[in-house]
Amino acid sequence: MLILASQSASRKAMLEAAGVPFEARSSDVDEGAIKRELVAVPAAEIAMILAEAKAMAVSVGAPGRLVLGGDSVVEVCGRLFDKPRDRDEAVEHLQYFSGQEMHLLAAAVLMRDGRAVWRHCDCARLRVRTLDPAFIDSYLAREWPAVAGCVGVFRIEALGVHLFEQVDGSHFTVLGMPLLPLLGALREQGEIAA
Repeated sequence: MLILASQSASRKAMLEAAGVPFEARSSDVDEGAIKRELVAVPAAEIAMILAEAKAMAVSVGAPGRLVLGGDSVVEVCGRLFDKPRDRDEAVEHLQYFSGQEMHLLAAAVLMRDGRAVWRHCDCARLRVRTLDPAFIDSYLAREWPAVAGCVGVFRIEALGVHLFEQVDGSHFTVLGMPLLPLLGALREQGEIAA
């Protein structure tokens, strides 16, 4: 059975909805420390490095098991964004995103016995509409703290859809995991029926 190296509600929900048997384990990876070492590294590489670190952290304690690590990175105008530390920072992020194109990169790595057997990173482009300060306040009044753990300060499956005027890319990528390529890799690995 697949091990998901994450407690992400979104990633769990995608695997459950797709009928993929799995167990979830926390990776306890210090993402901040890794990111501090990755100055001037492209966003897609950062997402992949973090996904691999999470898979590795769990794989070492699960011999023979297939482990899935995942990560999402948001980039706007060349600047990378983390999950907001508090509501004030969430307001700052949303103000910065207003009227801009957001690149959401979702990476996934499958690892067995500490060796990556598959890697994939996908990018969705989300055009943020111009956000009025009153809308931002109203939005956070309804969505905080649910979006506190969301890079990009939104849940596309909830009120976050109101932030955007256009979305180009896979819905699953926007949710935080390149699910269709992942399902293909799981079939190739014999983890799910072909």
